[in-house]
Amino acid sequence: MRLLKVDTLNEARAKLLKASSGKIPQTERVPFIQSMGRVLAENVKSNENIPGFRKSTVDGYAVRSADTQGVTESIPVFLDVIEEVAIGSAPSKTLNPGQAVYVPTGGMLPEGADAMVMIEYCEKFDETGIAVYDSVSPGRNVISEGEDISRDQIILRRGSIIRPQEVGVLSSAGITEPEVYKPWKITVISTGDELVGAYDTPEKGQIRDINTYSVMASAMKHGFEIVETKVIKDDEKLIEEAIREAMETSDMVVASGGSSQGEKDYTADVMDRLSGGGVFTHGIALKPGKPTILGYDNRTETVMIGLPGHPAAALMVFELTAVWLYRQLTGQPEPKTAIAEITENVAAAGGKTTCLLVELKEQESSDGAKNSNLCKAYPILGKSGLMTTLTRADGYTMIDVNDEGLKEGRQIKVILF
Repeated sequence: MRLLKVDTLNEARAKLLKASSGKIPQTERVPFIQSMGRVLAENVKSNENIPGFRKSTVDGYAVRSADTQGVTESIPVFLDVIEEVAIGSAPSKTLNPGQAVYVPTGGMLPEGADAMVMIEYCEKFDETGIAVYDSVSPGRNVISEGEDISRDQIILRRGSIIRPQEVGVLSSAGITEPEVYKPWKITVISTGDELVGAYDTPEKGQIRDINTYSVMASAMKHGFEIVETKVIKDDEKLIEEAIREAMETSDMVVASGGSSQGEKDYTADVMDRLSGGGVFTHGIALKPGKPTILGYDNRTETVMIGLPGHPAAALMVFELTAVWLYRQLTGQPEPKTAIAEITENVAAAGGKTTCLLVELKEQESSDGAKNSNLCKAYPILGKSGLMTTLTRADGYTMIDVNDEGLKEGRQIKVILF
């Protein structure tokens, strides 16, 4: 049997990024309300100050703060109310010493005012006057013009994934058609004589297909557009036909199974042949995930990835290669991480980078309260063919190829799912 000549994970990623460096996803402008989940392709600047006026954060009276100095609950100041401002309208008068203007929450302050007194600290004295029982400093209960966003400020950066809060920011700045990346189109192929569909009843020796659905779900989660999914028997001609067709319609072709060096493992040879020798990695020093295939076809500009057949390994390698590449080319930030203490000794896999799944639990402090500073990482040890190991994991940590393992109590960085 021909042995795999493995790359380290970093070497494999570097080759993948170099081969795909010219394949930055195309962009398009979409209505901002339809941009949820998309990745920004440009820095977004505001064309105006937000808010565009000084506004009140409370119901009460706009005042000159100097008029309230020395005021207490027993020694009020008496001010003349010269106007009541309606929400959504601008004041018509300028505030002079000894005067006040009623302004509701979110309303605009008049010229001359520099603070707001809450209505709870005011009392009507006569038809036009109020007694104020609170001393306020300049800027109290006031949002200044441009305090949230100033003109020409970058409010969202390239690579940001648009969430509901980003939609709100776009709306506030009047950015109605942000430029976003077009999703990469992906075809997901699973190979194996033993596979049957999720709705089928497997016979002895058969199993329901997992990889098609889990990889497809991961691709959708990370912004890919699914072109097609296929389940193919371990037949070299069928696999070649499926991959060839997918290369004409997809930016990325992912095939799980058939990536090792067994008698029916055809994926690497097929991908290399179809891409004119474009396979540059067949084997990564990674546990799980050693029999990974990476390649690129220059003619169709297709990224080609062969995943291990074991479900947990397939999903993790997809995250570490395909998702990683898409994140790099679109400028997305790295996944969020957490620091935690490992709860037991864990041996590394000799000569490989080890991807260790962990479950995170907050520990109770001496008073019984949860304390996130005492977060513990519990290793989830299981075979790469067991999909349920992933369902228990909150994230994973990478044990370096040169590291002998993790000692109980060691602090580790956990990449969160």
